[in-house]
Amino acid sequence: VQLQASGGGSVQAGGSLRLSCASSGRIFSSTSVAWFRQAPGKEREFVASINWGSRSTFYGHSVKGRFTVSRDPAENTVFLQMNSLKPEDTAVYYCAALTGSPYITAPSDYRNWGQGTLVTVSS
Repeated sequence: VQLQASGGGSVQAGGSLRLSCASSGRIFSSTSVAWFRQAPGKEREFVASINWGSRSTFYGHSVKGRFTVSRDPAENTVFLQMNSLKPEDTAVYYCAALTGSPYITAPSDYRNWGQGTLVTVSS
């Protein structure tokens, strides 16, 4: 399957955005879909993930309590609700998938990377 992230934009600090990761095909219950982000000059960072079948979720330390990952089986889509945004959340956000646990955070373990969507948070 191919994944496509969308929903990025520009917001002020404290604002909210919801990102979508749409799949071109069916997502199987053994699949975990994760969100990563990459700011200019920095390494790609794990943000959050969800297992399609169990709905188990896992969050990166910097976003825990502010971001929520969810999925909609009817739309084959994973969402990332981002609240209380900070300027340091500014990055290109990507989604990717793997077969297995949602607790895996290394980008190299993921596949099916889609194009990213830019999130800009101004102070």
